[in-house]
Amino acid sequence: MTDKLTGQARSAALASLSGWTEVPGRDAIQKSFKFADFNQAWGFMTRVALAAEKADHHPEWSNVYNRVEIVLSTHDAGGLSEKDIALAKVIDSAA
Repeated sequence: MTDKLTGQARSAALASLSGWTEVPGRDAIQKSFKFADFNQAWGFMTRVALAAEKADHHPEWSNVYNRVEIVLSTHDAGGLSEKDIALAKVIDSAA
């Protein structure tokens, strides 16, 4: 089982991310991405899906035309974990 991030470890992990914010009322983080068009948004989602599958850690997300909204939380940890931080960094590099 994955451990939930708390205290100083959580603060440091969140500080290492750019543009990710905490989700009100949930132990999760979120970020919005905007692309030139649907094709670029879909390509981004494909790159993220392949990385997420390899890591066996999957985002909650939605897509409307050129926008992709992503929420990360580790369900078996009951909240934010190092898996979410690592996937957020992969997502940022894919964007």
